[in-house]
Amino acid sequence: MADLQLEGVVKRFGEVQTIHGVDLDITHGEFVVFVGPSGCGKSTLLRLIAGLEELSEGDIRIGGESVAHLPAAQRGVAMVFQSYALYPHMTVRENMGFGLRMAKFDKAEIDRRVEEAAAILKLEPLLERRPKALSGGQRQRVAIGRTIVRNPKVFLFDEPLSNLDAELRVQMRVEIAKLHAALGNTMVYVTHDQVEAMTMADKIVVLRDGRIEQVGSPLELYLNPVNEFVAGFIGSPRMNFFECRVLDVADDRLRLELPGDERIDMPADATGLRSGDHVTLGIRPEHILEHDRADIRLAIDVEVVEHLGGSTFVYARHIGGDAITLQVGGLSDIQPKDHRRVSFSRQICQLFDGDGRNISPHKVPGELKDEEPGQAATA
Repeated sequence: MADLQLEGVVKRFGEVQTIHGVDLDITHGEFVVFVGPSGCGKSTLLRLIAGLEELSEGDIRIGGESVAHLPAAQRGVAMVFQSYALYPHMTVRENMGFGLRMAKFDKAEIDRRVEEAAAILKLEPLLERRPKALSGGQRQRVAIGRTIVRNPKVFLFDEPLSNLDAELRVQMRVEIAKLHAALGNTMVYVTHDQVEAMTMADKIVVLRDGRIEQVGSPLELYLNPVNEFVAGFIGSPRMNFFECRVLDVADDRLRLELPGDERIDMPADATGLRSGDHVTLGIRPEHILEHDRADIRLAIDVEVVEHLGGSTFVYARHIGGDAITLQVGGLSDIQPKDHRRVSFSRQICQLFDGDGRNISPHKVPGELKDEEPGQAATA
């Protein structure tokens, strides 16, 4: 079993500490994605697991055994990098089998493993080609095949799709998901693209400044972000935020003044809040409706409209002057310079206190069923 545990992992480069006591449990067969903004430490954490960086403190265990002081080649991991790193003078077959040749495997075993990996990745017709005769997606599949032949306990991916164009990124996301389903190995994947994280992961680890902000399934992070940072990072387009003033406080409810002087009651954990405090109301673009019949209403002035066919992105400003983004149905008739009334339900809002902590009640998937973008366009 290839469980992976990080225990109090710390990394320093001289006087600069980049990873701050990370604890994480990954169970065998999980597809886990590290996501976060540039400089958050996700690639450094992956390199620590791989053995390409030395731990400053803590421990890393694979299958229950400490690997913190083992060289990379002895950890039972294989890594796919952002660059393909293929040998240009070798064929696909030779590139995929090179690591096994260096490890002194016999030719029959190398050929067997390369053929099996090529079958999984649909590379059989390409085995005698050299990298210059391959597309970007094909080269990345060869790089993945080079890791498969090693039969590692843990696959590590460091932003492997960032060099591909948009269409190929979508295609390779599907291919990697199929690979995980076929092999069942533990996979850890680093990306700055939260769409990749949401579509591929069993579990997402959101990092900021070398610390874990939240760990959970994609839907858990989408519905119940632990703080304002996670709420703004997960979801595309990003969540809209409005600053509100607290008018009155009850045990499980706040009376708020929204931009435009509208006043509403919101369920919330009001612990520590007082009248006059400021909180932040968050609502996702896809949950804003093109009518004013829901219980929170805003007047907006439309600035830019992006028609994508299946959906439409609307960039506007509300009466308070702040920017607001809507994602509505693809057949929407909304146009730039329109003055519109839009609305959304308080039940699907997120509320954050002055420290960014989520103080909203826990949400479940069923609460969103009546507020989907396709229905918003026909309301």
